[in-house]
Amino acid sequence: MMLLAMTGNAPKHGSAGSGFFTKRPFSLFHSLCLLVIALAFSGQVLADCECGYQSDNLDGVYQNVFTDLIETNFARMPDISTNTDWLRQEFNVTKSKARGEYGEMFYINDDVEYVDNIGNRASDGVQLIVRQDLVDGMVPVAEIDTARLDLSYGTFRASMKLTATPGTCAAFFWYFNDTQEIDMEFLSKEFDHSKNTYPVNLVLQSRAAAAHGYDASQTDNFIKANLPFDPTADFHEYRIDYNPSEILFYADRELLAKMNGSNVPSPTSHGHLILSHWSNGNPKWSGGPPKQDAHLVIRYMKAYFNSTDPKRTQDWSGRCKNAKAQTSVCKIPVVTRENQTAKDYFFSDYPDKAKNQTVYEPTSGARTFEAVARWTLMVILFMVGFAGGFF
Repeated sequence: MMLLAMTGNAPKHGSAGSGFFTKRPFSLFHSLCLLVIALAFSGQVLADCECGYQSDNLDGVYQNVFTDLIETNFARMPDISTNTDWLRQEFNVTKSKARGEYGEMFYINDDVEYVDNIGNRASDGVQLIVRQDLVDGMVPVAEIDTARLDLSYGTFRASMKLTATPGTCAAFFWYFNDTQEIDMEFLSKEFDHSKNTYPVNLVLQSRAAAAHGYDASQTDNFIKANLPFDPTADFHEYRIDYNPSEILFYADRELLAKMNGSNVPSPTSHGHLILSHWSNGNPKWSGGPPKQDAHLVIRYMKAYFNSTDPKRTQDWSGRCKNAKAQTSVCKIPVVTRENQTAKDYFFSDYPDKAKNQTVYEPTSGARTFEAVARWTLMVILFMVGFAGGFF
């Protein structure tokens, strides 16, 4: 290593007119440098959250701890095409398979955009757009999925501003297969501003739903809840807590409903998260197509979960040395209608709070914060050392 070589052969300093050179003695600073670097490369850098992220339960008590995270601030992402956490979807669904009046064209070139309220790019978040004009008998729609497919139990949170244009379905859901799926679906045709009613359809797809033609409304795993606010007026955080025995649905931390029983997905079901905005003309569900282009805006997505990937489980065992240490588990900040400050908090903004977590970085794709923290520490030590004349 460069630092070790330099400390063993310190720069020589001439004495004017003397012809002699002396070595600077090995200082306390050098010793500290070596100690810190040794700790860094032994994997023992001081860090928080190494044992996971803790979520509050229904009573507001922090209880569940999850080992992994995916955090995305879409509002500050310059280009989703370079993002390693999300995959834009491009495929067609036929009319018969879509079970609607029209097919669906998931189209990435135009339907995933970054614009604010006056048309400037990269401001409010990512927009998933349902177009009004059909293409070959299909409605152009949009969807993005997490690249990771190993999400098991967890708490999943998305900040969204919904469209007020009737005729679309905005969906935020965890998905393993058609009989193991946890949905929050918003039908814009159901929003009634005059009556101040804004329903959300909470769905747990199961074998029972499949038996009814995938109509979960015919089962005990379907609840239509009314949101306590206008979801088209501003951003709100929608949350799904997937636990071993029950599923809980929230909006700005207000409980909307919970479901439990044998239909809760299996812990071995390696699911992923999906954000979509679509329409197929089905009068019993999405309605539409919309009379004008309809926009779903997503500010962020935060997921804290346990992984079904054995490698990730092994990684957690390696980094979680003392689960009882004061900072080994970090509490996930809560967003409420009264207090929105946590919306701007991301653990992945802090290298010491995302140890061994692989997260997206706009300039270079994915990174593992553990390695970044080590090299950043070395650079700082070099700068301080040279500035202070220690080398």
